[in-house]
Amino acid sequence: MRQIRTLLFLAAIPLLAQSDEKDAVATVQRTFDGMAAHDEAMIRSTFLPDAKLYAIRDNGATSTASLDDFAARIKAAKGALLEKFTEEPKVLIRGKMAQVWGAYDFLRDGKLDHCGVDSVSLFKTADGWKIAAIAYTSEVAGCK
Repeated sequence: MRQIRTLLFLAAIPLLAQSDEKDAVATVQRTFDGMAAHDEAMIRSTFLPDAKLYAIRDNGATSTASLDDFAARIKAAKGALLEKFTEEPKVLIRGKMAQVWGAYDFLRDGKLDHCGVDSVSLFKTADGWKIAAIAYTSEVAGCK
């Protein structure tokens, strides 16, 4: 009986990892959904309170934003916003830390504004996966 329990436990480990991967990606998708809805509360619900966002543009210029700045900017933005992964993102998990990495397109009023790569660091809390930081490229050249 002990051997059967051990085998069942070992068989369940990959399923738990897949669930964590899906949940981490779902947190990032909820952020995208909050952006599309201009919903500051939804956006904040996906982040740790002291999270930061870092960007690098085609010309090499970098910028940093706090969660407060980012959420307020999205809430105040005019027009339709849509950020979406252009392919299945890669997910790495070690314990309570995850990394979601994926190419994205950002559309404003249905037109491609820029593209790039999102690199999202998350921590698993009592409330689920929360974004600690997002580092992303913001590119206009080479977008499809």
